[in-house]
Amino acid sequence: MADKNEAFAKPRPARITGLRHLLAAAGYSVAGIRRLWAETAFRHEVLGLPIVALLFWLTSAPVWAYPGFLILWFLLLAIEALNTAVEAIVDHVSPHWSEAARDAKDLGSLAVMALLFANGVFVAVVLFCL
Repeated sequence: MADKNEAFAKPRPARITGLRHLLAAAGYSVAGIRRLWAETAFRHEVLGLPIVALLFWLTSAPVWAYPGFLILWFLLLAIEALNTAVEAIVDHVSPHWSEAARDAKDLGSLAVMALLFANGVFVAVVLFCL
């Protein structure tokens, strides 16, 4: 007997290779940025980049501080994207409240908070300890 979900299954799209794959992957990333833009936290994190860059410039921070912060900032955005993905999957798979769903979301939030803290410590060290 066929699975009842087979009637709703869509066929797998043809595999894309070469330059078309690269362009498709870039399109998926742009779609991810558009999705993340709907998150207030992401917009706040994006705002952090020019603010920190201005603070570094005003305080004559060492040149190495700029790429150091940029790396941490990109890590923060990556973790924010993964956290948002976890939340979307959890909401889809577990529409009703469950302890497992809560735990998954809380752990994703912890990952974001840890990177926010790392960014803050880095900025504080650059601004106040050098």
